[in-house]
Amino acid sequence: MRPPSLLPLRLLLPLRLLLLLSSCCAAAPPADTLFQLPAPRNLKVHLYNAQQALSWEPVSLNNDTRPVVYQVQYKYSTSSTWYDVNTKDSRVDCTNLTGTECNFTANSLSEGFPRHFNISLRLRAKLGNLVSAWVKAPWFEHYRNATIGPPEDIWVTPEEGSLIISFSSPFDVPASVAFFWYYVYYWEKAGIKQVTRPFRSNFITLNDLKPLRVYCFQVKAELFLAKENISRPGHLSNISCSETTVDASTKLQQVILISMGTFLMLLVVVGACLILVLKYRGLVKYWFHSPPSIPSQIEEYLKDPAQSILDALDRDSSSKDDAWDSVSVVSFPENEQDILQSTLNQGPDPSPQPVEGRP
Repeated sequence: MRPPSLLPLRLLLPLRLLLLLSSCCAAAPPADTLFQLPAPRNLKVHLYNAQQALSWEPVSLNNDTRPVVYQVQYKYSTSSTWYDVNTKDSRVDCTNLTGTECNFTANSLSEGFPRHFNISLRLRAKLGNLVSAWVKAPWFEHYRNATIGPPEDIWVTPEEGSLIISFSSPFDVPASVAFFWYYVYYWEKAGIKQVTRPFRSNFITLNDLKPLRVYCFQVKAELFLAKENISRPGHLSNISCSETTVDASTKLQQVILISMGTFLMLLVVVGACLILVLKYRGLVKYWFHSPPSIPSQIEEYLKDPAQSILDALDRDSSSKDDAWDSVSVVSFPENEQDILQSTLNQGPDPSPQPVEGRP
């Protein structure tokens, strides 16, 4: 029988491999000793305009009342190294969160992950020395996956048969990477909706509108990636309405027409009243004529019939109302009456006449 050292090499190799496997299995702890906490679930990446955030459902423990904290890490698609989301690299601290959200743009919308990079995120729960398994969220690229909101600060200025609409972009983008196309949907109130051609400026003038009409409109932004030739349509803004104005000549015509209409209406009303007065003159006179009244003296007599009517009239009459004439009778002798009569017959000539035959 050969000693063990002299065993063939083909028998020693399988034995060593068996011993190695047995030692590895004996050194490896069971799975439940590595991850004593349940992993977070339902990880969601929120990308709206320039906002970036990760949310998840909390981990609940029945036999422990201590708060569970969460740790978030990230990596780029071009690297295999995971980095903590801390204030040194990301300006937000998501290494020991007690909440269920990590907002990467909490301090500023211009911060966060680069918008044209592929980003991967992972999360785990911690409680003292206990940890959970890492859970990965779906990778994302901001420009490709973000939800584009409507334009902001929409302002409308009514003009003569037109509307000038101005606004600002949903968020700032570098012109070398991406830009926004804008669309305006407009319609006359209770009319057919129309849409403008895409434009890149932050204002537009809607021409050829009817004056003094109410028009409603909505604005939409569409993100276009220049290099990838990819677009991300956005949401429509809330409905806004405004009334168009008219030019000066139209206003003058309206003032003239309104004035003439008012004058004609007054003329018709006055003419109609005059015709009615002439046609129903007796009735109008009856309506507006005061009823006859009994004189106060007769009314007093009727109240006291025993009093003489002449006494009542004499008592109520005033001295100012009575008119008295003074009459004087003058008598002359018979000769003086003849002279007076002849004087009256000669007329009013007072000049003396010469008498012939007297010196």
